[in-house]
Amino acid sequence: QLVCMCCKMLSRLMSSSIRSLDRECNCTVRLLDDSEYTCTIQRDAKGQYLFDLICHHLNLLEKDYFGIRYVDPDKQRHWLEFTKSIAKQMKSQPPFTMCLRVKFYPPDPAALKEEITRYLVFLQVKRDLYHGRLLCKTSDAALLAAYILQAEIGDYDPGKHPEGYSSKFQFFPKHSEKLERRIAEIHKTELIGQTPETSELNFLQKAQMLETYGVDPHPCKDVSGNPAFLAFTPFGFTVLQGNRRVHFLKWDEVTKLKFEAKTFHIYANQKEDRKIILTYFAPTPEACKHLWKCGVENQAFYKLEKSSQVRTVSSSNLFFKGSRFRYSGKVAKEVMEQSAKIKRDPPEIHRYSAHSTPVRSVSHGDSFMPSRGQMVDGSEASTSAVISDEVYSPSDSMLPTPVAEHGVEMPLARHLNGSTCSIDEEKESEAGARKEGQVAEFGPGRRHLRMVRSRPSPSSDLEELNKFILSVLRLFLVTIGLLFALLLLLIMLTESDLDIAFLRDIRKTPEFQQFHFEYFCPLRRWFSCKLRWMGGFLISK
Repeated sequence: QLVCMCCKMLSRLMSSSIRSLDRECNCTVRLLDDSEYTCTIQRDAKGQYLFDLICHHLNLLEKDYFGIRYVDPDKQRHWLEFTKSIAKQMKSQPPFTMCLRVKFYPPDPAALKEEITRYLVFLQVKRDLYHGRLLCKTSDAALLAAYILQAEIGDYDPGKHPEGYSSKFQFFPKHSEKLERRIAEIHKTELIGQTPETSELNFLQKAQMLETYGVDPHPCKDVSGNPAFLAFTPFGFTVLQGNRRVHFLKWDEVTKLKFEAKTFHIYANQKEDRKIILTYFAPTPEACKHLWKCGVENQAFYKLEKSSQVRTVSSSNLFFKGSRFRYSGKVAKEVMEQSAKIKRDPPEIHRYSAHSTPVRSVSHGDSFMPSRGQMVDGSEASTSAVISDEVYSPSDSMLPTPVAEHGVEMPLARHLNGSTCSIDEEKESEAGARKEGQVAEFGPGRRHLRMVRSRPSPSSDLEELNKFILSVLRLFLVTIGLLFALLLLLIMLTESDLDIAFLRDIRKTPEFQQFHFEYFCPLRRWFSCKLRWMGGFLISK
């Protein structure tokens, strides 16, 4: 008997340990310097727990600018929601793989309190430059690359840095020998004596002045079916087609963001009470919902004064329809106020050590641009791989898309929401998906680009009218249903034994007496008869 008891206790211990193992899962997060942080979390752990673990590992206090990104099996990107369970958000099985990325770019990187925060933002913007999301002129590109060079290898030393040393570093998807020589020239002559932190800050201040600073592109199509990229920056909502910005709306001008299935709408009020509506179409409903969530979060973060002003928003204005979402973090002004209160010794920074050859890795929304000398199938083309400095664009492509998998040829002339804009063909790549194209010149300054206005099309007006009619019809049906439910509730109360004054008054009315004896009593007898018959039938069985 004693042996049996021991066996039972041992089996219980083993089963409990197995259950505890089932409740745990491994999670790997790739950091901004491409190192990996691996931990074990409970299956019911929320996103905030994992994010706090990473921030503690990095000794990061100004953490509200950052987020954790993951890609589901359908290659759709997501930001991990900190208020929800990690396991419920992930559509794949453990172990989970994610990335730490900058979610909200600081409007002024120099205003960041701690150097560790600026360094992590520097790594993110350098990654944006390498993957073709940060576009600039040749002169700006050379200066940015020189800042990176100074931050990683220090002052130029003829004994350590032979001729052509800058070509060993990959700053852009591709560049010419002339640009490499210009980068080395700036590094040798203009940046002597700059410490890594100074070079990183100068790099961020220069990048912050570019139009595509903070751009996280979402691939869409406009109402004419032309490819476009939508992005949310610290300064407002941006639409890019090719390498040109065709729309820019400040956050104060944007009044509403909504989506239905694949359709995304942006409502805005501009000067002189001019109202505009921009409509775009995402590749999938999931991509459209992700786009809408990103827009809601960015608008709340950059526009609002306090997090107490955040409200739950609906994805649609149709009655009882659509997704609901609420931004749960702090806003930019609160983050800055909280950063000003930080009082501690600066934490030690383990900077990424420069490699003689670039590290080429693809992960979670990053993509590498194929060289001009390669075709989509990987075969060599007859054209040169060196691009012209006069029309230099680091990406030489459309901005990378996380969902596109097949090459698409695009016409030279495009119509942007009713307005015409001439753009060359471009190519694009994401985790092995490549598109062939030509270079499009990017405008020289953010303030000198002419914005293209949209004109509402008749089809969009008809669509809005149909949606309004459906909304009114749905409201009418719901109202009728509610009135019917209230009527049934009133009948039940009046026929009950509740002794309430207003119910007594109703029972004394001739109308109620007629209803009670002519309709309610016969109906009740009929139901009682049916119930007795069913009871007798069941008993006989």
